[in-house]
Amino acid sequence: MPEFDLVIRGGTVIDGDGGPARSADVAVAGGRVAEVGKVAGTGRREVDASGALVTPGFVDIHAHYDGQATWDNQLAPSSWHGVTTVVMGNCGVGFAPVRPEDHQRLIELMEGVEDIPGAALHEGLTWEWRTFAEYLDAVDRIPHDIDVAAQVPHGALRLHVMGERGAQREKATPEDIARMAELAGAGVDAGGLGFTTSRTINHRTSRGEPTPTLTASADELVGIANGLGAVGKGVLQVVSDHMNSDEEFAMFRQMAAESGRPLSFSLVQSPLDPASYRQVLDRISAARDDGLAITGQVATRAVGLLFGLQCTLHPFMQNPVFKEIAGLPVPEQAKIMADPGFKERVLGASSEGVQGKIGGMLISRFRYMFELGDPPDYEPNLDGSIEARAERAGRRVEDFAYDLLIADEGRTLLYMPTLNFGGGTLDAVGDMLAHPYTVPGLGDGGAHVGTICDGSFPTTLLTLWGRDRPTGRLDLPFLIQRHCRDTARTVGLLDRGVLATGYKADVNVIDFDHLVACRPEIRYDLPAGGRRLLQRAEGYVHTFVNGAEVYSGGEATGELPGRLVRGGQPAPVPATA
Repeated sequence: MPEFDLVIRGGTVIDGDGGPARSADVAVAGGRVAEVGKVAGTGRREVDASGALVTPGFVDIHAHYDGQATWDNQLAPSSWHGVTTVVMGNCGVGFAPVRPEDHQRLIELMEGVEDIPGAALHEGLTWEWRTFAEYLDAVDRIPHDIDVAAQVPHGALRLHVMGERGAQREKATPEDIARMAELAGAGVDAGGLGFTTSRTINHRTSRGEPTPTLTASADELVGIANGLGAVGKGVLQVVSDHMNSDEEFAMFRQMAAESGRPLSFSLVQSPLDPASYRQVLDRISAARDDGLAITGQVATRAVGLLFGLQCTLHPFMQNPVFKEIAGLPVPEQAKIMADPGFKERVLGASSEGVQGKIGGMLISRFRYMFELGDPPDYEPNLDGSIEARAERAGRRVEDFAYDLLIADEGRTLLYMPTLNFGGGTLDAVGDMLAHPYTVPGLGDGGAHVGTICDGSFPTTLLTLWGRDRPTGRLDLPFLIQRHCRDTARTVGLLDRGVLATGYKADVNVIDFDHLVACRPEIRYDLPAGGRRLLQRAEGYVHTFVNGAEVYSGGEATGELPGRLVRGGQPAPVPATA
């Protein structure tokens, strides 16, 4: 009679607790890790992991599946990259609490901030909820391939309480703040993982309006944080343009100090001030010295935009001649653009009204734009930029870029690192990843579906920083600890991220030597035929969630053991002798 449900044998185990890699077996029973070491008992299923890494499932704490989780069983692309738990509702955007009259506003906010097609949201969202608790119930009714947790979004909360005043960023009254604090606390009490907000000018609705939370006062943010403090649960997550200012950081310190709740925020290297991230790291360390649980969420590579005829952005999108064919299917666009006469007209026309419109001057920064190969190179040499290649070929750069875009029936992708690429390297990323008070995040799975494809960040963390980079590599056990145990603990999920007795049996078996993130591709599989960028990976041999195999060789098994995670989870109780 088998003693265990599953035994993974003979793999190189990196347990997520920071210890060295070791050869061991992992036994699973009842969805939990039962034993790690030399397992004598047998399993109903036995997996030979010889020559492979065996790790905990990755815990991705910065995703945006708020819509997708209500209609889709598979939380891809994150689940294709070894992620077994995702946390959504980041950046203050989401779909509850909500009044019926605000449905359109919340769709426009998500469409603009996270580049998710409005038509897909209109068709996919059922709006069978008003309160945040009812939204959680709607997510909970749908089985998923991986676990998902949600946070209370400030944008929805502000609209719900303040209506048009909230949308227009008017100052919240004490009564408004008290009501928002009450609802945030109630949302966390119902199973929300925390509260999130945005204070960046880059976050706008699809109408171009700033996010409702952009100018929220310290009184408002601290008051809402105290709503979580009152229930003694939940975490705080923020994104801000001004984390290196004394006033802004002091406000977030106050949120954490008064509420007693942990706070994390997005940290990137800005091209406008490439050294400032180091000062922010110092601010985090000082806060920790003062007993405040403040953590930086950092990316595992540059935050980069993808350009192409299939994407939201490309270098000729504002060209008046290209606009004549902009509504046609991409293969037809590419065929017409291949005509020498049409090409001459496009290149002869001046791009009108580029500044101030979507993409701005970014779409013509050819010095920092690269052709994205397969597999992608996420730390390209500037000698390989579109501008440098055009110069070597003796061609006008627009002419060179034009020919790239129309190749392969318009499926070519161009990549432009925008953040974390100061000096043309990812050295700043390495600094941030190595800091004691940061965790990997910002993959934005489920969002930016026509412009950014960063859900593969977990794969980049292992391949670039644990294997491939010529300099600055980090120890693999450290990287696994950071994206498993440490991310989970940052958001209060103490029951996962470690391969040890009693922890959730979320496990990856990885062919590390052949692990790779594939080239992104466009699919039209969102509701209403909506477009999205997706990115596969090779090398994930098995992924288990709660002991059930959800992916085998990168392909879905059809098992859907993933569930809504309601709030923070306690650590397993150690077995008594």
